[in-house]
Amino acid sequence: MTDVLPGVHALLLAADPQGPMNFWPWLVFTAIKMLVFFTIYMLGVAYLTLAERKISAWIQHRHGPNRVGWSGFMQPLADGVKNFMKEETMPPYVNKALFVLAPMLAFIPAMTVWAVIPWGAPWASPWGRVEMVLADLPIGFLFIIAIASLGVYGIVLAGWSSNNKYALLGGLRSSAQMVSYEISMGLSLIPILLFTGNVTLSSVVNSQASMHMWNVLTLSIAFLLYFISAFAETNRLPFDMPEAESELITGYHTEYSAMKFSLFFIAEYANMATQSAMLATLFFGGWDVPFTQADNTGAVSFPLVLLSMALMMAKTLFFLFVYIWVRWTLPRFRYDQLMSLGWKILLPTGLGYIIVVASLMLGLDAAGIERGFVYGLIFLGVNIVLVALFMVFLDRGKILSAAYGRASIGELQRLRDITTSRTRLSTTAGD
Repeated sequence: MTDVLPGVHALLLAADPQGPMNFWPWLVFTAIKMLVFFTIYMLGVAYLTLAERKISAWIQHRHGPNRVGWSGFMQPLADGVKNFMKEETMPPYVNKALFVLAPMLAFIPAMTVWAVIPWGAPWASPWGRVEMVLADLPIGFLFIIAIASLGVYGIVLAGWSSNNKYALLGGLRSSAQMVSYEISMGLSLIPILLFTGNVTLSSVVNSQASMHMWNVLTLSIAFLLYFISAFAETNRLPFDMPEAESELITGYHTEYSAMKFSLFFIAEYANMATQSAMLATLFFGGWDVPFTQADNTGAVSFPLVLLSMALMMAKTLFFLFVYIWVRWTLPRFRYDQLMSLGWKILLPTGLGYIIVVASLMLGLDAAGIERGFVYGLIFLGVNIVLVALFMVFLDRGKILSAAYGRASIGELQRLRDITTSRTRLSTTAGD
């Protein structure tokens, strides 16, 4: 036993970025961050359900939940108590082990990736530098992409173990959708890797600060690809084909009830929060305080840390609002449209954009232009042209057509003329 304890202590010291002298403060701050981050995480996910119901009510010009607590503020607590009190059903002929395990497999990856997102500038505390992230991993956003993609296993197992054809179809749709859009999401991150030269999220934030320009301006096509793929990854409208209530009842969680049912929704909102934080970090400067480099030179004072955390939270909440706004505004894609968008548009666009970014960087470096504001302006000009071309040639009624038949303009006009003539004949006959 005496031989084991020194080894464990040495392992903990190796994980301590501050060195042996600051080991205990580092351990205490890590425990505090775990408690604070995951408390905010669970409360935030719970109140996202209230936010969605309130925002949808505002969009539809009606009242949302307003009976439990002041203006419905305690509604998530009431919903949680209701789900705990409801009967846990176990349909016959299900695979019981996988049926119970599936909701956990959907929720755990969503919760795990929260630990590697930086929420503020490092704090220069009296006990040493304190990072505003639980685990500042050197593999950065690659870890998030890898772990977040594991959530599809919970959905697929839920569909398969339920012994229900609607649930199975929802699980199969989800797996195909995840595979299709994971590729596009990965391709959208390669330009950031080329631009930053590092995969750690803090390096991505500092790179945008040093250029005085966010990646949404210098890598606009990558932002569009990631933004679209993020909606597909979270199974939100217009990409909610795995659930598709009008077609598959509720898809993969048709047979679930009580807290097992709630875990799927918690996982969905947790993924929304994670993707919103990723969009803010990768493309909108993250926690960087604009118009100053004070927060990018190392550890900073506590007021500046609070300001950086407030900015990061505001950007994340903005994207969460966009998620909810889109759900209550756009209709659902058909399944063939969803697959066509991923494979026929996003995938070729992502591959071509990587070539454009790499070629432009090679040309600018050969011309001796340093990475800075001018460098960013050149990329901004190129991306304005590329975004215009992308918007003009994205669809044109060939991929995301409103009707299944992809008729030409002349054929559509002929059909309209037939409809008009029939309307006139019926009106004449009625007279």
